[in-house]
Amino acid sequence: MSMREAETLVPDPISNQEPTHQHNSQSEEEEEEASPGEMKSSPSPSSSEIIKAIEVVERDSTAIAQSFTSLFASLRSSLSQVTGRSVDHLECFNDAAGRLQECTLDAATKGNRYINSCLRLNEEMKGMDILAAQLKILRRNVDALDSNVNRLLRLP
Repeated sequence: MSMREAETLVPDPISNQEPTHQHNSQSEEEEEEASPGEMKSSPSPSSSEIIKAIEVVERDSTAIAQSFTSLFASLRSSLSQVTGRSVDHLECFNDAAGRLQECTLDAATKGNRYINSCLRLNEEMKGMDILAAQLKILRRNVDALDSNVNRLLRLP
């Protein structure tokens, strides 16, 4: 009896019962023919069958290893692309934030200059009230002088 003719346990998919025993038809016939005292012992697999089985396992293991290697290489490549793009985005954000900061500082500086100019102008305008009053007095004096000169010139 070869390895393929060995007894196997197969779960019953319909019910949740314990696995049932399935036998190869040849092994059942051999057991029926043998009397209880003459049970045949199963011969051990030959070394060529063992070597073939090991070669199959080795081939499958190599295929699985290559599949995992390919998968990890793909994942590494994808991760590299994603992190590269993230770095690019962060550099872009950093540049934009730096420019915004420069523009904000420039605008704040110009705003402070404008405020200071307005405060100086306000202080200078406070002195304008006195100057305006002086101009009004001067205007009255000039008008009075003009009136007196016109009167003197009309006297003949």
